Amino acid sequence: MLTPRSAPRCEMAAGSHLLLLLLLPCLTAASHSPPGCKIRITSKGLDLVKHEGLRFVEQELENITVSDLHGKEGQFHYNISQVKVMDLQLPFSNLHFQPQQHLAFNINNASISLRFRRQLLYWFFYDIGSINASADGVHIHTVLQLAKDEVGRLKISNMSCNASIARMHAGFSGTLRKVYEFLSTFIVTGMRFLLSQQICPSLEHASLVLLNSLLDTVPVRNYVDEHIGIDYSLLRDPVVSPETLDLDFKGMFFYRAREDQELENHAVEPVIKETERMVYVAFSEYFFDSAMHAYFQAGVLAIQLEGEKVPKDLEVLLRATFFGTIFMLNPAVVDAPLRLVLQVSAPPRCVIKPSGTSISVSAFLNISLVPADRPAVQLSSMAMESKLSAKVYLQGKALRVQLDLRRFRIYSKQSALESLALFSLQAPLKTLLQLTIMPIINERTKKGVQIPLPEGMDFTREVVTNHAGFLTVGADLHFSKGLREVIEKYRSAPAVPAAPTVQPTAASTGPHQL
Repeated sequence: MLTPRSAPRCEMAAGSHLLLLLLLPCLTAASHSPPGCKIRITSKGLDLVKHEGLRFVEQELENITVSDLHGKEGQFHYNISQVKVMDLQLPFSNLHFQPQQHLAFNINNASISLRFRRQLLYWFFYDIGSINASADGVHIHTVLQLAKDEVGRLKISNMSCNASIARMHAGFSGTLRKVYEFLSTFIVTGMRFLLSQQICPSLEHASLVLLNSLLDTVPVRNYVDEHIGIDYSLLRDPVVSPETLDLDFKGMFFYRAREDQELENHAVEPVIKETERMVYVAFSEYFFDSAMHAYFQAGVLAIQLEGEKVPKDLEVLLRATFFGTIFMLNPAVVDAPLRLVLQVSAPPRCVIKPSGTSISVSAFLNISLVPADRPAVQLSSMAMESKLSAKVYLQGKALRVQLDLRRFRIYSKQSALESLALFSLQAPLKTLLQLTIMPIINERTKKGVQIPLPEGMDFTREVVTNHAGFLTVGADLHFSKGLREVIEKYRSAPAVPAAPTVQPTAASTGPHQL
């Protein structure tokens, strides 16, 4: 039974529970920010990695260092040294995904051929030479745990390993062969133990040190040019299923002078369902919007044409259109050169649909006369709205965009009557954009931006598919460099810089002069 004093406490508890329920969706959304870029590696891609990885494992096992073995059994004294791996046979191997965050690598029924130096003393007989031995039935089971490190880079965070050797045989020759074969049990047993104890430490070093140095070549926070950079940090640990490995990257461009500024992501999260190709890379509208927002912040989305840069036929048309305004001006400025300033007025927006990708741009165009040693005289200030079609494609590891002007409209910001008068300028200005401005823009976008893959790994046979709110690039993988080659390159070098040393430029205070 509720007392008058307990009733308020119950109401407060009920209110706190209600508040928690109301905040729960917000807290859930905050803990799972959608990626701007998503990469899926399929089991087919893992098969390619297995072949290259197997070569790397062979090289590591060939360099195994085994401690010297010496001992005494009755009158038999032995010393084994200079153990060297002569040959490896790895006929059965398997690399597969293992949920939740693991890769499993197994080698079964392998054989390892060895040669080592022997020093043997039996009673008064002393012998020195080499022994050939073979370890058969070698089984190695390793599991690599993948995780996001503190800077957002993919790393091998842990490794478990189990190695065993089923049998080992040593071949002896010489006058004391029968004696050696009788006493070889001590040598073979010791060598089998020492060799099995060295396999896992060698593979652990290869994974946690060498392979992680390869992952260090994946760009996390890179500078694209002197104005903007790209943040490819992982948002969370990788998600591993029996057939795929999914990586969620922030995929956000930033203005270099304001690197800590975040652009909130309200775009649709990319969803990759395909598994036919080796790898899939998905980009949301946020990826492209953040690039245009960063360039807008840098103040570089502006172009200026002045004097001889203005096409002659366009100049004649503009002077005829604004003849009334020019006629009323001071005669000293009538024949002054024309200046056209095209300035984007808001960050362009990208829209991705199954039918294609488009970019909407709002800008204003100021037309002025610029007499020498006098202030500029503005003839008109008109608003422009245009829609560009974007062809997105992958070349090597660079994502590139080819833009084409599709729709274009100008209107006056002062009056509807002036907008009607500007109708005759619509076609000439569209031609100006297509022939003069668009080639400049495409020259810049042609450089592209690198996709987060390790060095030595490239895309082939790329296919771009548009979806509602994002696009995917399906491709196969190709190793242009071996794992060992890339690892040795960066092993002797200092830490890989996160970005070029070029300094950021301040936001432009005016349009670029062409």
